[in-house]
Amino acid sequence: MRWLKELGFQLRAQVQDAAASSLPAAVPSPALKLSDKIPSSNMIPSLRTLAKFFMGSTQIAMGPAYHSARAQSPTCPAGGPLSCSSSAAGTCCYNAPGGLLLQTQFWDASPSTGPNNSWTIHGLWPDNCDGTYQANCDASRAYTNISDIIRAAGQDALLNDMNIYWKDYKGNDASFWEHEWGKHGTCINTLDPSCYTDYQPQEEVVDFFMKTVSLFKGLDSYQALAAAGITPSNSQTYTSADIQAALTQVTGHPVTLGCRSGALNEVWYYYNVQGNVQSGSYVPTDPDGSKSTCPATGVKYLPKGGDGYNPPPTTSPTTTMTASTTSTTDSSRPTGDPFFGKGYLKIDTGGCLISTGKWFTSGTCATYTAAPFGSGFTLTSSKGNCAIASGVFTCGRTVLGDVFSSSNGLLVSSGNDTSFYADAVPRGWTQQPVYTSGHSTIIQILFQKT
Repeated sequence: MRWLKELGFQLRAQVQDAAASSLPAAVPSPALKLSDKIPSSNMIPSLRTLAKFFMGSTQIAMGPAYHSARAQSPTCPAGGPLSCSSSAAGTCCYNAPGGLLLQTQFWDASPSTGPNNSWTIHGLWPDNCDGTYQANCDASRAYTNISDIIRAAGQDALLNDMNIYWKDYKGNDASFWEHEWGKHGTCINTLDPSCYTDYQPQEEVVDFFMKTVSLFKGLDSYQALAAAGITPSNSQTYTSADIQAALTQVTGHPVTLGCRSGALNEVWYYYNVQGNVQSGSYVPTDPDGSKSTCPATGVKYLPKGGDGYNPPPTTSPTTTMTASTTSTTDSSRPTGDPFFGKGYLKIDTGGCLISTGKWFTSGTCATYTAAPFGSGFTLTSSKGNCAIASGVFTCGRTVLGDVFSSSNGLLVSSGNDTSFYADAVPRGWTQQPVYTSGHSTIIQILFQKT
């Protein structure tokens, strides 16, 4: 998803793309601990000696790719075996023994971590297709400077995503990332340095975190549950069957549910991989056995913030932009309610934002949800998370949400500026994209609670 020497290889990659479209597609939490699984201590990853191929490879689309100046990650030829399909030894294009890949997520309610309307990342685990797993496979690559490695690769966007969505409930994110890489990442045989051509030190670390975050982006557990009427509550309880049915809709396969003291706080998604972990095709599959630890009925799904978190005040000063100057906000301009709860994103000159984030003046306003996060808040619509992407306000299922801020009841576009822009005022049934700069019509966005 992010990551041809000859024309023939290019044609083969196109054929693979067409075939991959028929695969099940993914739609786009401490509880069930690693100690709940049965480690296999005598398993040692085999050496990889097969030649590497420089051709495109496809995979299920699970979110926007990261862009990098690094060399492209190693890829594998089309038509290779699916992991866990045989007892063959691992190669650079066949994941073994850890051929069952689990993308695991947390719902940490107290202490709460991450946005209030999103699950967070636990990790990416290679299981041995039978419920056992390896751990801590290469002490020489158990790096303790994950942030530095990612920055050195020019992946600031990846690191930003991790700072928001890959959270440690004890507050030590860096230590958590080191643990996940050292214990699980070093056991993924297709990430071995020998599988890279022109290997750059530690580039497999970046690939591991890229892939984990990208998979997570396409597995929106919060929205899947909400679509089934399962939302965080201090009083409502749910059945495991209803939760399982909702989350099965994400990939078309059952998941493993984790509960602590009867409260839902972890989910595991399962994949086999055709090719390597970096760029192979991820095919959803069933769990390798029954591991769910939630009761059949009375399952709690507690709201985040139960540890006393309060929405931040929005009292900072603001500025507004004109075509040529910056000035203090005009007190005659309309301001809105605090960005918290459900409401409309209204435009000060008329109209509002529809669910995709575009400005509309003739139809029904979309309902947005503002959920507190850190010193700001996230925004979601019925289309999904909202963010500023390439200077445009947009919402969708594949959008990894931004953390927004407000000033005097107005949405901040950047810095402390509350001005947004459009090419023109929409007329009739036309819709206008909303930009953060560089267009002729200046507008401001306020929150009107519903």
